[in-house]
Amino acid sequence: MPIHLAALTRRRVLQAAGASILLYGRHAAAAKAAEVDPDLIYLLNDTHIGEKHPTDSPVPSHLRQVVTELVQRPVKPACVLINGDLALKDGQHGDYRHFAQLIRPLQEAGIDTHLTLGNHDNREAFYEVMKTQRPDQPLVESRHISVVETAHANFFLLDSLQKTMVTQGTIGKQQLQWLTAALDASQTKPAIIVTHHNPRLGGDPVHFPGGLVDSQELWNVVGPRKWVKAYIHGHIHDRTYAQHQGIHILNMPATSYVGNPTQSTTGWTTARLSPDGIALTTHTTDAAHPWNDEMKTLTWRSA
Repeated sequence: MPIHLAALTRRRVLQAAGASILLYGRHAAAAKAAEVDPDLIYLLNDTHIGEKHPTDSPVPSHLRQVVTELVQRPVKPACVLINGDLALKDGQHGDYRHFAQLIRPLQEAGIDTHLTLGNHDNREAFYEVMKTQRPDQPLVESRHISVVETAHANFFLLDSLQKTMVTQGTIGKQQLQWLTAALDASQTKPAIIVTHHNPRLGGDPVHFPGGLVDSQELWNVVGPRKWVKAYIHGHIHDRTYAQHQGIHILNMPATSYVGNPTQSTTGWTTARLSPDGIALTTHTTDAAHPWNDEMKTLTWRSA
């Protein structure tokens, strides 16, 4: 099983050129269908939870704030995606124990929660703490990838962790081969790529040198496939919107902290999907911040 914490009602295996793709249902077993909005996704990233963070310090408080709001809302999202850098610095066991404690209310509420890893994570430590999440048969060796199916789009969760504490990320040849086959087998809906690292292509993220080393190789795959509509990342601890070859590049705010508070802030994002695009609403941990409740609607590139 990929890195998911979910109460699942169904899953099906799709064979794509010899690759098995796990597709997870939208509804958690603990939630009634009427309580779930199938078009609503919550996006978080860069939680950076540490073992010894005091309970009331900003970093765990920000994640706790998001989780509390989510579980208290009368309508649940289809799922929550937490896109990498779950741990504070180098993926210590205690970091993941603290992280698991903070997100437990999502599981208890029956909200599907899907995780990716970033450069501050450590796969082995993660799996040693969350033992049930270790895949019996990884789709790609030493990579944790999956496809999350929703009504209007398929989210392809990739693994860009090259090595713990190495800022740059990679997709790698094997994962690119898997992605090519997976995309070609899933052409009936828009595809959205979710990866922790920024691509070194398109707009402001190109100026951040810590992004994907093999950005061009990735775009050689996704660019010509017109059903790929967007690429969602974190890593930069800021919020920007860009495009490259018609694919929206969505840099989501960090949930934990920012390097320059005068430029950015902490928060999370709601994504509402439609057949033709996506509406993104920024929610900030500081309710007075000008970004709070700011919405941006994007239209998908033509097929």
